[in-house]
Amino acid sequence: MKRSTGSAQKGGSLFYKLKSDYYDFNLIAVIILIMCFGLIMLYSTSSYMAQIKEGDDMYYFKKQALYSIGCLFLAIVVSYFDYHILAKLAFPIYLAAIVLMAMVKTPLGVSSHGARRWLKLGVQFQPAEIAKIAVIVTLSYMIVHMGKKVKTLKAAMTLLGLGGIQALCAYVLTENLSTAIIIFGITVGLVFIAHPRTKPFVIMGIVVVVLLAILVYSLSHMDKSTNFRLRRIQVWLHPEDYAGDDGYQTVQALYAIGSGGFFGRGLGNSIQKLGSVPEAQNDMIFSIICEELGVFGAIMVLSLFAYLLYRLFFIAQNAPDMFGSLLVSGVFVHIALQVIMNVAVVLNLMPNTGVTLPFISYGGTSILFLMSEMGLALSVARQIKFKEPEFIL
Repeated sequence: MKRSTGSAQKGGSLFYKLKSDYYDFNLIAVIILIMCFGLIMLYSTSSYMAQIKEGDDMYYFKKQALYSIGCLFLAIVVSYFDYHILAKLAFPIYLAAIVLMAMVKTPLGVSSHGARRWLKLGVQFQPAEIAKIAVIVTLSYMIVHMGKKVKTLKAAMTLLGLGGIQALCAYVLTENLSTAIIIFGITVGLVFIAHPRTKPFVIMGIVVVVLLAILVYSLSHMDKSTNFRLRRIQVWLHPEDYAGDDGYQTVQALYAIGSGGFFGRGLGNSIQKLGSVPEAQNDMIFSIICEELGVFGAIMVLSLFAYLLYRLFFIAQNAPDMFGSLLVSGVFVHIALQVIMNVAVVLNLMPNTGVTLPFISYGGTSILFLMSEMGLALSVARQIKFKEPEFIL
């Protein structure tokens, strides 16, 4: 396909041809940068406790490095598959996610840290992570299939229902409220992107905020609750009152952030990681980043995430079709939600939800499915066609 500019230049004409051999190396580069930063911080955060518990200060580091390298190659392999195949597999993936989450309730389910969220089928993983990808793929397919009907109330309710079912299953079958919130957040995000009107979402957002404000106000005037989810909200509102039990991790994380200052104590010099912040290499690793590298280090890591999101936005904007654009938009919403929720929890801006910091917190399941989503985004990027100028005499 060529388009002439309509003007001759020194006996020739300027044409444009479509160039299709694009590969988003910028996205690969920022993923590797975040992963390498994460591995450095993981070693710094976990070495002391790893030496005590496992007798090897590099125990967590070696496992995560192996996961990261393997999953990076997986993302590259996935990027060479045609993402349109997923349109035919949308509902099988959707049903498989529900079945796998239901299997957690069988003897194949595994409990850890007081929660039964893992499934052991040769390897141990969290099936709720598959539900995130299932929602992204299924809703993207449904939105394209609905076409102009997506603007109707019936279509919006159908899409919200499909995402809501996965979120409900994640909450009921795997007792994972944080993942359920993220799944429903991805659902709302995709419906918002596809829907031509903004006003209904603004009204819905205002109603949700008002209801949450009423709930928080009511809880702040209640006696200590025995329900652990309500208790989490009370701990969030008054962490100092629970510093000896449920609020211990939050208070210690805030101490870590406060002691870091602007440039931090220096890499490896955290005091709170020596047992004060439980499981610091998991959900609370951002607090150790703030303690060792200070506000400056926190800004740097958030800047890397901002650039990662920019690359996803770029791919979504230039995707060759609506299906590809929605797939990458879903990945964008997922990453953005998870980063925001993790940082908000560490800063005590919201109740503790147990959400990991993407590519940085320790965990094989998390990085496996995150890298699968990156491979999906790269697959869409490979089919982007750009106009390349060509001068013909």
